[in-house]
Amino acid sequence: MLLKNGKIVNPKNNFEGISDIRIKLGMIVEIGKNLKVEDGEELIDLTGKIITPGLVDIHCHLREPGFNAKETIKTGIASAINGGYTAICPMANTKPQVDNSTTLTYTISKAKEESEIGFHPICAVTKGLENEKIVNVSELLNNGAIAFSDDGKPVENMHLLREALKYINSHNAVIISHSEDSSLANSGVINEGKVSTRLGLKGIPNITESLAVARELEVVRSINGRYHFAHISTKRSIELIRQAKKDGLKVTAETAPHYFSLTEDDIVDYDAKYKVNPPLRTKEDLEAVIKGLQDGTLDVIATDHAPHTVAEKQSPIQNAPMGIAGFETALGLTLTNLVHTGKLTLMEAIRKLTYAPASILNIPNQGSIEIGKPANLTVIDLNEEWIVNAADFKSKCRISPFDKFKLKGKQKMTIIKGKIINIG
Repeated sequence: MLLKNGKIVNPKNNFEGISDIRIKLGMIVEIGKNLKVEDGEELIDLTGKIITPGLVDIHCHLREPGFNAKETIKTGIASAINGGYTAICPMANTKPQVDNSTTLTYTISKAKEESEIGFHPICAVTKGLENEKIVNVSELLNNGAIAFSDDGKPVENMHLLREALKYINSHNAVIISHSEDSSLANSGVINEGKVSTRLGLKGIPNITESLAVARELEVVRSINGRYHFAHISTKRSIELIRQAKKDGLKVTAETAPHYFSLTEDDIVDYDAKYKVNPPLRTKEDLEAVIKGLQDGTLDVIATDHAPHTVAEKQSPIQNAPMGIAGFETALGLTLTNLVHTGKLTLMEAIRKLTYAPASILNIPNQGSIEIGKPANLTVIDLNEEWIVNAADFKSKCRISPFDKFKLKGKQKMTIIKGKIINIG
């Protein structure tokens, strides 16, 4: 096919401009202006559209195996593609956990049955996510693991974390941290503050995250390791990571769209669609998240797609699980709340959705637009206004705090290995 007249935004080389892309046998073979259509070639006119590298999500939960009522690999992949993603990295907290080559191989084979999407599982740091014994890192890497995380649970044994960090870094791999002090979280429901007090709900203090970030940074400092922080949500955590980067520590960090789009003030009743982990924080924290994205303290925007059944999310907020669907609103929220408001340039936003996550985890053939590489691309209408309708999600989780939100900017086409997989 020949993609004509689209505006390419390619963060790897900071190129932004109108150009054509020729694709043959799934590969990009030519990029340039005024390319002529060849015999047998499909012409797609993308005048007025943006062409970016395919979106890359390094933090999501697909639930299979074990929790198929919440999501399956099939529905999760469909949801991701509908959001513009060409590569995803699901977390290990399934049942059984992805802490061994058998379960890892199963998830990869299931994904291949459904789609050619880049599917790069993140395996557990500890066996059974039990914070006691480190997994067989080399075996898992040899069978397709892209990184390691006990996400859903923190690794709170600092001796074990230090040993795991040395071991995993020696294999040129990364630990992704779920930074939380569980004793402070203490089965809380929402952020500790005025809203938790008004609603009479048990609060989760900000220090739950920042204390964990602080001690983990000291572990990283002690061995000069590589480390990535997931779903950062507080001002203090961002300050700590910012200073660590200034000190030369090899750390990276992500946030999720709900942390720059919502605050605890949006929780007006006991609706569990607002219940996430970490919880929605204060306006001051939201502003710090945006500043962290602007100055590079926060490298990545990840979805933390964490689906649950409708019945679970409609139960009382005290009993409902934490997590929301994220794939199908992430791009729209980023464009609406960061790009169209002038907080990030389009190039900066696309970098955090594509090139940065692919680079941090060394994900092959993703994050850039290059001749000789697979055509993994996302086509965007930057100015299309649309209303979120959670009932239409491809995910099984059709409850969202962003339901009925008006967003500006939408995925229009997801191209994986030169094939148009989805048209938005």
